[in-house]
Amino acid sequence: MSNTLGEIEIQILWNRLLSVVEEQAQTLVRTAFSTAAREAGDISAGVFDMQGRMLAQAVTGTPGHINSMARAVVHFLNDFPAETLKDGDVLITNDPWKGTGHLFDLTVVTPIFLDGQAVALFASTTHVVDIGGLGVSAEGRQIYHEGLYIPLMYLVREGRMNEDLIGMVRANVREPVQVVGDIYALIACNEKGGVRLVEMMREYHLTDLQELGEQVIARSRRAMADVIAKLPQGRWSASMTIDGFEAPVTLAATLTIAGDRVLVDFTGTSGLSRYAINCPICYTEAYTSFGVKAALAPWIPNNTGTLDAVIVTAPENTIVNAPHPAAVYARSVIGHMLPDVVYGCLDQAIPDLVPAEGTSSLWNLSLLAGHGLTGTEGSAIRSFNVTTFHSGGAGARPKQDGLSATPFPSGVRNVPVEITEAITPLVVWRKELRQGSGGAGRQRGGLGQRMEIANREGTAFGIQARFERGEYPARGRHGGAPGATGSLSLGSGGAMKVKGFQVIPAGDRLIVEMPGGGGYGDPFGRDPAQVARDVRFGLIAPEQARAQYGVALTAAGEPDAEATARLRAAR
Repeated sequence: MSNTLGEIEIQILWNRLLSVVEEQAQTLVRTAFSTAAREAGDISAGVFDMQGRMLAQAVTGTPGHINSMARAVVHFLNDFPAETLKDGDVLITNDPWKGTGHLFDLTVVTPIFLDGQAVALFASTTHVVDIGGLGVSAEGRQIYHEGLYIPLMYLVREGRMNEDLIGMVRANVREPVQVVGDIYALIACNEKGGVRLVEMMREYHLTDLQELGEQVIARSRRAMADVIAKLPQGRWSASMTIDGFEAPVTLAATLTIAGDRVLVDFTGTSGLSRYAINCPICYTEAYTSFGVKAALAPWIPNNTGTLDAVIVTAPENTIVNAPHPAAVYARSVIGHMLPDVVYGCLDQAIPDLVPAEGTSSLWNLSLLAGHGLTGTEGSAIRSFNVTTFHSGGAGARPKQDGLSATPFPSGVRNVPVEITEAITPLVVWRKELRQGSGGAGRQRGGLGQRMEIANREGTAFGIQARFERGEYPARGRHGGAPGATGSLSLGSGGAMKVKGFQVIPAGDRLIVEMPGGGGYGDPFGRDPAQVARDVRFGLIAPEQARAQYGVALTAAGEPDAEATARLRAAR
């Protein structure tokens, strides 16, 4: 192959590079021990040049992991310059400010060598089940409460495992087999990516990735610039109030479209929380840039070139730019809400483009039992610690209903209840869509879920709650109604909080009602036939069809045209 790559060669190599990083990601999923990786896909994987610029990412993974990892590799190179790295080296950290936002995410970076020359870096991240400290709790007050803090360091040095670090991990976590297993899975996935990359380079007679990398980044950046340059130029502001922990939180943003860049500034956002819902700036950048790109140019590859087109700023000591040593475990509570705030700005600039607000923040159930935690002291009590991933409804779109039980913007998969039941004494008695929870609109908001969970051994268990939309629902857009708020309660009737550790007493059940997404457009503009279909499939109740949509139904469940016309005219 010549020194100058042709158009066809670039396309072939680009497609091959995508297959390399996807195999990297699938290796992680298939070898990981924790349900977060192997069932939910709460990971990221990508290939970087020797300057630490991300060239390609796997489709498998979450925006928070991928986009923050995209900035993390430079931190590794600052501490371990490229020229000092050796074949067989592997680096690791879970530093929230240099990695992906909290201690539960392990990021591993591996240099790849071809004929003795370092040609690329592979990086991957996964969310481990435990890292010690308070565990999966939003109640920490400082990072020191939250578990084992691993600075940027060697995990493997010229092929020799850092057994001291592995021993430290084993001694500090509640699930050592799973966590150490995930560490080896991270090593394996980067190694597999490296093997496939070297095969590609030898096949096409490449000695380095310099030219290919420059082409990928430049073309992606130029494509983003072309899209942004055609947009209305100006500045728009929006804000949103969410539950928070000790007090409601205001998320405020000003979005500026200027030339070929989008600038998002979070001045006006609430200050730091005393609890662990604070968000490091790297995670704020990750979900803000994802929200912008998903709305404006989802077809353009995501890499350093596209990420550089979105500039994110936030005053320090705000909840979206939390400095060390703030507690940050539940940073996703804030980060997942940021696309909704961005869309509040974009909707003013480009109407009929973005969806209504959704549940957005995940409703992951972190359930546990054990000595000193749930009042179940004694060796006869079975201890467990599991996080199972679940979601409320997404916001309605300008031309389509919102997706039900769908984790936008996170993108993680729901964990099947059978997996949770297989590895814990829990039983899920009910898991269903929550009728009527989607906000009414010309396009209806997505539905949340209702779950009912118990301990089949009849003993108490606990939940580490860190949920949003319990007080402030997802708002509709352009006349659409808000979605339903979410709640936790006991089967015996007692109310529970949506944040903080709580115990479900022996013999009782946990009832989880997840929020719905906001509606889009005037509900009275919804096709009566579509409303009748919603009733027929149990998505809304007959009384909602009449009260919210102005649609009267016949005894057969079909729209009554004359009665519907009267209802809609009477408004």
